[in-house]
Amino acid sequence: MNTDHDRLCSSPEWAEYIAGEIVPWCLADLDPGKELLELGGGFGAATARLIDLAPRLTIVERDPVLAQQLAERFPRAEFPGVEVCQADATATQLPAGAFDAAVCFTMLHHVSPETAQDQLFTEVARLLRPGAWFAGTDSVASERLRDFHDGDIYQPIDVQGLPDRLRAAGFVDVRTEVQERIFRFRCIRA
Repeated sequence: MNTDHDRLCSSPEWAEYIAGEIVPWCLADLDPGKELLELGGGFGAATARLIDLAPRLTIVERDPVLAQQLAERFPRAEFPGVEVCQADATATQLPAGAFDAAVCFTMLHHVSPETAQDQLFTEVARLLRPGAWFAGTDSVASERLRDFHDGDIYQPIDVQGLPDRLRAAGFVDVRTEVQERIFRFRCIRA
């Protein structure tokens, strides 16, 4: 991520926005079950909210520095139900069918190219038990965001095409909803 992006995503204001508004909006009426998977934990803005929702939370973070920071912020001794895995979300090597639910918040646009996003969707389907749900949020594409991600990965999601991509990965009952500059999606593992 570029410096401006790091500054925003590590800020207390961003953490409050994600934990206070985005996570509740995305997960309204969804039961995380006992085993919850978070993809792209980043600076831990959503993680701080998620640790109270399920007895076990596994966080996948590709960046080794961010993964280490998450492990230090949520140590096993203090948070015995939390596990941080430094891995690529497109190929985690976690056990198949191990999770009751999976989430990702404002991270899909950092997965490039689009085929890698599709690999991520397929990997999430592999990790979820049949009938488990996958939900997340991301930003609607804009030139302002493209400029903000200068020197960084920016592969925005086409909200209109997302349902077909999720179905191709093994999900059913796919729903999307746009609110101003963000969208959420929800689907069920077939």
